[in-house]
Amino acid sequence: MEPTHYISSKPLTLDDLDHILYGHSKVALSQEATDKINRCREYLDKKISESSAPIYGINTGFGSLYAKNIAKNQLEQLQENLVRSHACGTGNEVPREIVLLMLFLKAQSLSYGYSGVQLVTVQRLLDMFNQRVLPRIYEMGSLGASGDLAPLAHLSLPLMGEGEVHYLGKIYASNEVLGLLKMERIHLKAKEGLALLNGTQFMSAYGIWCLLHSKRILKLANLIGALSLDAFDGRIEPFDQRVHAIRPQQGQGRVAAEIKKLLAGSAILANEKKHVQDPYSFRCMPQVHGASADAFRYVSEVLLTEVNSVSDNPNVFPEDDQIISAGNFHGQPLALALDFLAIAMAELGSISERRTYQLISGSRDLPNYLVANPGINSGLMIPQYTAASLVSQNKQFCTPASVDSIVSSNGQEDHVSMGANAATKVYKVINNVYSILAIELMTASQALHFREPLKTSPLLQVWLDNFRQVVPLIQEDRLLHHDMVNAEKFLKEVKLEM
Repeated sequence: MEPTHYISSKPLTLDDLDHILYGHSKVALSQEATDKINRCREYLDKKISESSAPIYGINTGFGSLYAKNIAKNQLEQLQENLVRSHACGTGNEVPREIVLLMLFLKAQSLSYGYSGVQLVTVQRLLDMFNQRVLPRIYEMGSLGASGDLAPLAHLSLPLMGEGEVHYLGKIYASNEVLGLLKMERIHLKAKEGLALLNGTQFMSAYGIWCLLHSKRILKLANLIGALSLDAFDGRIEPFDQRVHAIRPQQGQGRVAAEIKKLLAGSAILANEKKHVQDPYSFRCMPQVHGASADAFRYVSEVLLTEVNSVSDNPNVFPEDDQIISAGNFHGQPLALALDFLAIAMAELGSISERRTYQLISGSRDLPNYLVANPGINSGLMIPQYTAASLVSQNKQFCTPASVDSIVSSNGQEDHVSMGANAATKVYKVINNVYSILAIELMTASQALHFREPLKTSPLLQVWLDNFRQVVPLIQEDRLLHHDMVNAEKFLKEVKLEM
């Protein structure tokens, strides 16, 4: 029987989200969440029935149309028209793992009982998550301010039996899948369309995916960097804890200790050195990797706060008999954090490419391009070009999205975060860094061959032997694209102590 994660007021952790995304668990509402959703909806229905006073988005138009009053018999049509009219995404499809997270995070945010949705609406989102009915959503269209309107509209269309979904490896019209699963379409009540579309779940889903993979990349960068240091016949003194105690940046000290632990017992490291100093890309790994680790910690705090929050509008407070129109949908906290994460992760790729370059440059008694017969063989010359291309692209992706704002909705929405663009950019950066680290790993493993019979540390040697099963030693030129693909797959799948 598959494990179940119960949505409740207990704060989600990054480990929880990792398990929810990759642990094949089912998701369900706790009784606490069910009661909160029902209590809020009952209050809202009563409020609408007893009063005709304008309440934004419930019996008025949206955005700059807020002054238009809507008749009670048109409130359902108002909400469904909202979803249809806002499904204006374009560009590439959002990856299915991100869509899966969006379904979960939307249900999580609505479960706190401040959004006024029906229980059946939240339950349907969870049914779609559990059955892997994944709406077709597109990358471009959100300004990251009045919520992720366009992508969340595409997420919500299938609730009404509209739009398209991925299901069991095929693309279906949503109403077909509802028929296959014997599900009735949801009839959205007052405020529900707005609750579904207002929110930061597009940005948040990308952000959580990127955090989960950034955590892995931080570990991999230290491990591969340690291999490269040994392959380059580098010195261990820059990792001495005394150095980092007198500049106690948290990430810096941790990285130094980790790399020293990884290299413990290396015969190469114990060998007498001819040189007194290493290039920065080796010597300054604690300072550079550590700064990225500190940035990761900050971004994690912002993202985890967000996914444990209510981010739609207006907010309904049944206990206080208040409905407040405000701005929790504004993605500025995420926009700034995601731009920061892109920079931090890109730097890991940047310093990795420099280590690759040093290893193939013919220094430290290593042959040019790490092949026995350079000239007739080009060896690892061109993978470094690829890494350089990826590093350059990452620099372009690191131009911050959050410094931009374009007025929309006839001036009503006059400052937007562009956090959605920050989110899709950092996703590309993360994938590029995997490729850059894969090239460094290929290079370091090849360079270590030329240090034999001396061996690296026992811990790293086991890791290296496992990698050799995936990417064999390069004796003469061969098609390296396949090696690069296999190396990247290895990095994404190899078991790490996280």
